[in-house]
Amino acid sequence: MDPTIIVIVIVIVVLLLMVAKMSVRIVRQYEKGVLFRLGRVVGVREPGLRLIIPLIDRLPLVSLRIVTMPIQSQGIITQDNVSVDVSAVAYYRVVDAVKSVVAIENVAAAINQIAQTTLRKVVGRHTLDQTLSETERINSDIREILDVLTVEWGVVVTLVELKDIQLPETMKRAMARQAEAEREKRAKIIAAEGEAIAATALGDASDTMMAHPLALQLRNLQSLVEIGVDKNTTVVFPAPLMSTIGELSAFLARENQAAASPNGRTPVKAA
Repeated sequence: MDPTIIVIVIVIVVLLLMVAKMSVRIVRQYEKGVLFRLGRVVGVREPGLRLIIPLIDRLPLVSLRIVTMPIQSQGIITQDNVSVDVSAVAYYRVVDAVKSVVAIENVAAAINQIAQTTLRKVVGRHTLDQTLSETERINSDIREILDVLTVEWGVVVTLVELKDIQLPETMKRAMARQAEAEREKRAKIIAAEGEAIAATALGDASDTMMAHPLALQLRNLQSLVEIGVDKNTTVVFPAPLMSTIGELSAFLARENQAAASPNGRTPVKAA
């Protein structure tokens, strides 16, 4: 066979393989293809094996998965003139492949920039205390604003979360002192309430003991038992207990004197 013919056949086969490679596109499950023919959108191609016309058709692929986009830290002045650094994270996904390709040049870069400006605008409308305590409402406000702006791009922002709030060192120290003072106030209030409850309980106990004198003696004996458990060498007797012991001693003396008398009666002193 003529070598020239062999070379021509080889060239033709190579060209056919190149054309076949350029004509076959694979759209993955999480993607959609936007078909351009001579620069005009002619349709959307679903996942699978797709054929296009080389040099005439163009099939850019658009991912439909949720994208996690960190929003870099922004220096923001709150409504009460406190400088804070706030960073966040946003989650978005493409719902309209045609709009995401035709309406805007770079979806990720556009959403990143608009998210930064929205974060500064929303946080700047709140005071520091609101920024720290109302993060859920701030997240919702940012997401709603982004949804309104990105709907024309075929993108839906599913979630926005404030990730970190950095405060100046002086503000951290001031907040620490405030928290410490708040804790001390609560501790004093709790101690005062405890004293009031204890005083009321002691008053009720004293009324009970006044009504039942024997209860006081039993309480004194219980105190002696508790002291004896600790093996203390010093015992302090309450005054009511001392008077009781004195009365008991006088009673025993009278009994002994009566037993010593001849008729077994206690002698009566003459007036």
